[in-house]
Amino acid sequence: MNKKKLFPLALVPLAATSLQAQSNIQTGRTDKRPNIILFMVDDMGWQETSVPFYQDRTELNDIYHTPNMERLAERGMKFTQAYACPLSSPTRISIMTGQNAMRHRVTNWTLFKNTSPDRYYKSDLVEVPDWNVNGMACEEGVEHTVYVKETLPSILREAGYRTIHVGKAHWGARETPGADPTTLGFDVNIAGHAAGGPGSYYGTNNFSAAFRNGGAEWDIPGLDKYHGKDINLTEALTIEASKEVERAVAENQPFYLYMSHYAIHAPWEPDLRFLDKYMNMGISEFQAKYASMLESMDKSLGDLMALVRRLGIEDNTIIIFMSDNGQPSQSVRNEPLRGHKISPYEGGIRVPMIVDIPGMTKAGSECLQPVIIEDIFPTILSLAHASSYKDADTQVDGVDITPFFRGKKIKGYQDRIFYWHYPHIYDQYPYSVIRKGDYKLIYRYDKQSIELYNIKGDISEKQNLATKEPQIRKELLGLLKQQLVDTHADIPISKKTGKAFEIVDLNEE
Repeated sequence: MNKKKLFPLALVPLAATSLQAQSNIQTGRTDKRPNIILFMVDDMGWQETSVPFYQDRTELNDIYHTPNMERLAERGMKFTQAYACPLSSPTRISIMTGQNAMRHRVTNWTLFKNTSPDRYYKSDLVEVPDWNVNGMACEEGVEHTVYVKETLPSILREAGYRTIHVGKAHWGARETPGADPTTLGFDVNIAGHAAGGPGSYYGTNNFSAAFRNGGAEWDIPGLDKYHGKDINLTEALTIEASKEVERAVAENQPFYLYMSHYAIHAPWEPDLRFLDKYMNMGISEFQAKYASMLESMDKSLGDLMALVRRLGIEDNTIIIFMSDNGQPSQSVRNEPLRGHKISPYEGGIRVPMIVDIPGMTKAGSECLQPVIIEDIFPTILSLAHASSYKDADTQVDGVDITPFFRGKKIKGYQDRIFYWHYPHIYDQYPYSVIRKGDYKLIYRYDKQSIELYNIKGDISEKQNLATKEPQIRKELLGLLKQQLVDTHADIPISKKTGKAFEIVDLNEE
């Protein structure tokens, strides 16, 4: 069977992954299933690392100190065009389901039941459509959720994996089943709940927002043993994750560790172990605090890499490093990229990604092909040789990118189309985005405006080609409109008409 054809670029059923796993068995593949660590950082920008993901090393790469990311890149493969959703909950649900946010309809961050964060913003033009404000659930009948019979961890658990969640969850609103990772396929949940940020990073503050009169919804659960102690949240999570890995190895069970750090999300509280050297650089106080949090995260990565080496499982452990979206607007600098978290520009959606698969990824290699967050789902299942599924009809938008790890091509991949969708008024006005080849089109609903960029030649998105490239504009806009229909995407409502906005090409008039 030609594995390259198992995940065609169009929509496919989840059963395709099962066929791949069965093919492995039928051909006599008896490899021991690998351990898998998905190391997810929150709000880390593409340039906020000493690992250069741009064609040239930049000043920002010299500010930040992430030596363990450097080690991981030296061992594995660096992806220079990895994409996520523009903010947290959509990205994380795409990992769990393999679906694009257009399809699962969790298009903004979740927290309070039946309450959209859009309430913080006012607009005379736009009304936010009905969306899955409560996130996801594996139970039927939960209002305003995407119902998923099987998730990435539940499928892996069926395949014999111990599934471990540590850190930020952010899959379901408070008082809904999805707020608890153990309802979504994880055997173990450490510190995960509805909120997407911590009350505090300091054990001396009990990881709570109470010291600043913040709400209890931000308090990190399950870490009482560290309350009152001088320890950073990032370090505490790493200690707890290490214990669970050791337990799985002792029981001779393959594990899937979703190491999901709250860092670098607000509140921006520096890790005092690393702060001084950044304060002495002459950069802003905020940037120094932020850099110390990044290095704290990097130390966690290094600690886990050292752990798997000490346990003798390094040669059978996959590490995938990613961020869930671009940098927050407060971070200011992200050149050469434009924009920040929540925006449709590269600064909001392009993220650092490194993959180390012993025996598969070539040391110090790069992949220049664009990949997107929903690809993680089918790719991990392929790497895990997972073969047991209950729901053969689940729709998957992601592509198994395993051939890239081997330095191979995927037939037809050059024609793949990528989509982003944000029908909200939180920080941004609503938009939809399509990328095909080097061209990226942004459609803004409120102004019915079109931006068109050649990403290869204009990574900073400074030259709007919408009027200069009419054929490309027309093609991409038509493809975008059809995808919105095919996925039953939520479309923002015009307050003027009371109806969903229609995508109109004003450039043709």
